[in-house]
Amino acid sequence: MELAGKKILVAGLARTGVACARFLAQAGARVTVTDSAPAAALKEQRQEIQGLGVKEELGMPQPSWLGFDLLLLSPGVPPELPWIAAAKNAGIPVWGELELASHFFTLPVIAVSGTNGKTTTTTLVGEFLRASGLKPLVGGNIGTPMVSLLENQEDADFVVLEVSSFQLDTAPSFHPRAAALLNISPDHLDRYLDFPAYIASKAGLFQRYGPNDLKVLNYDDPAVRPLGEGEGRVSYFSSCHTLKEGAWLEGGAMRVRLPGQVDELFPRQKILLQGRHNLENAMAALLLALDAGASAAACREILARFRGLPHRIEWVARVRGVDFYDDSKGTNVGAVARSLTFFQQPVVLIAGGRDKDSDFRLLSPLIKERAKALVLMGETKELLAKTWNGLAPAYLADDMQAAVRKAFELAGPGEVVLLSPACASFDMFRDYAHRGETFRKMVEELRDAG
Repeated sequence: MELAGKKILVAGLARTGVACARFLAQAGARVTVTDSAPAAALKEQRQEIQGLGVKEELGMPQPSWLGFDLLLLSPGVPPELPWIAAAKNAGIPVWGELELASHFFTLPVIAVSGTNGKTTTTTLVGEFLRASGLKPLVGGNIGTPMVSLLENQEDADFVVLEVSSFQLDTAPSFHPRAAALLNISPDHLDRYLDFPAYIASKAGLFQRYGPNDLKVLNYDDPAVRPLGEGEGRVSYFSSCHTLKEGAWLEGGAMRVRLPGQVDELFPRQKILLQGRHNLENAMAALLLALDAGASAAACREILARFRGLPHRIEWVARVRGVDFYDDSKGTNVGAVARSLTFFQQPVVLIAGGRDKDSDFRLLSPLIKERAKALVLMGETKELLAKTWNGLAPAYLADDMQAAVRKAFELAGPGEVVLLSPACASFDMFRDYAHRGETFRKMVEELRDAG
């Protein structure tokens, strides 16, 4: 694909937008960047593209798109915005970073998507391949922009990408050689018309599949299992059923059986990750990595020492017999359901934040069964209190410090305080990591106070 001389408008100047602007400008494109935030709020981002000849149209909610050859959207910019829809109607291509990068990937691409577990699974695939003597480039929604991987392709064997639904929505020709869809539960319904529209977005992962491409699918998920129909080789994983091929739990082990290969057993007592959801993530990662040539022995070594990622049911501290867990990444009802079922002991749940048009009623049975009490914060605290009224005692908090102190007051020795918000973080925090770090800091203050 020839970029030199093309007039390209990059919408959104967060990390992905900055990386794309740099890549395009260095390739000779005539780049303009736009963001609804004013120039003063984008000082650091502007410094990163300084000297590249990039034009700026900042602080403009509806910039001029006329005369451009391509619109490139950051993942957080909805394609349905009126000025973007007008550009589409005028025949101007509207892409995201995934589409742009896919035109320049020369290596086989392995992709991971799903509502929950994407980052853990993507990380595991990369670790399995690396421990097997292969050289993966790992990026995408996991943190490293995809265009930043392109310059290192000559020294690598695979590209491993975490892919979100937002990225898939603007990647019409994306075609991985292997991909996993871990699960689909209601999420981002503030962005999609309804749940079927969200499912259709995730299914876009396989839209260009051929007979030799691999689909790794969750057999237990009614929204995912039917996607095994159509083109491609299919390997299912299951934590509830015994399968003829694929990956499943059997006795005290995970069993993996790929077509034409011998069975491989991965004893559960030698797997450091805890929880059924993490066993599902591990099975999906094994199916992808072993199909790509990873060594089963190397994968066992990784599973014996991989502790998981921050802010995902991460133990923080024990204070006077109360265990505190940070699940700040639990930004949707499906993630919170997995977190609540992880614990056998009573849970004081800290929840709330910015609503993504979620149906919080779906958590009601688990709240009633597992929650000793609720501490609710953020923009949704009154909504959650109303939705879960009568299921568990509920208390409202104005900030994280008040929430942690109230939860500690309510929990007893041998019980759990769990931050699993079911909401986005942007009402009070920069992102989910900032929320989790603030929770940790408040817990450490409690512990240090004795």
